[in-house]
Amino acid sequence: NYIRLDGNIGAMVNGAGLAMATLDLIKAAGAEPANFLDAGGGANEEMIAKGFEIILKDPRVKAILVNIFGGILRCDVLARGVVAAAKRNQIAVPLIVRLEGTNVEEGRKILEDSDLSFLLAKDLAEAADHVAGQVKGKD
Repeated sequence: NYIRLDGNIGAMVNGAGLAMATLDLIKAAGAEPANFLDAGGGANEEMIAKGFEIILKDPRVKAILVNIFGGILRCDVLARGVVAAAKRNQIAVPLIVRLEGTNVEEGRKILEDSDLSFLLAKDLAEAADHVAGQVKGKD
């Protein structure tokens, strides 16, 4: 599910409640969300990659925040989708990833072992700090 908004921070989240909280987090960090994108619990690698393609088509996006709580959508599946998206698309904006839940350590390892340039947040507070840093040009 994708809805375009007026801001400049792209967001990919799983679950409508977490998506709404993530949009609030972006606003609290002093930025504006560029979209509402709920990848859903049943997303696979291909759906994650397609989500990135949709977000990256918006020229106003200056950074992307991925905030996933792995339950049905496991963190390792998301991480492989992020890597696949990076290989298919030029991700020329800062990428902030916050993972928690099922297979989180495997997901973090997949991201850390990739050649991607990203900020891996350990929690929501750190994700907010990274978003604020992008808005202020510090991260």
